[in-house]
Amino acid sequence: MPLAKITSVTGTAIHLPGSDIDTDRIIPARFMKCVTFDGLGEYAFYDVRFNPEGEKIASHPLNNPKFDGASILLSGTNFGCGSSREHAPQALYRYGFRAVIAESYAEIFFGNSTTLGIPCVVATREQIAAISAAIEADPTTEVTIDVQDRTVTYGEATISVDLASTAHEALTSGKWDPIAELLEGEPDVTATGAKLAYMAV
Repeated sequence: MPLAKITSVTGTAIHLPGSDIDTDRIIPARFMKCVTFDGLGEYAFYDVRFNPEGEKIASHPLNNPKFDGASILLSGTNFGCGSSREHAPQALYRYGFRAVIAESYAEIFFGNSTTLGIPCVVATREQIAAISAAIEADPTTEVTIDVQDRTVTYGEATISVDLASTAHEALTSGKWDPIAELLEGEPDVTATGAKLAYMAV
């Protein structure tokens, strides 16, 4: 079954300010003892969202009810740095995020996010501050990332953003998950294997 082409993502947004937000902050290592990624969403940003007693920290943006349901994440520079754990973008996806707007990304995190179909676009600090001000004033503000045209629209404003050409091509052509592509091509792989003498053992 062909993958969906990801040409745009629309939703409300939330701003997690700060630079060098690493993968251990996104998903603490102790929650990575899992067979599947399914339950990781509830542990996203756990150590900064909850105190040692497991109670929510009211000041954390993700604990603010007015941002409930936000599917677009705003942040700073070098987002997703540190350990190359695949669990970080998996946790974000299962929390409900479908796109990220930040100043820059760690390379491996960026790649892992792309293979989940999460566009990670790059905007300037000033642009992110402007979007943040808009959603702070009205959390219901709809934000649209046009992956195809590399723009972000919020309210009446539209800005240009950047997205690496390889990710742009993968997302907009529906070829963002190499494992799914391999599985889709299984009949061709089997047919080719049947023609190889050393496979007929």
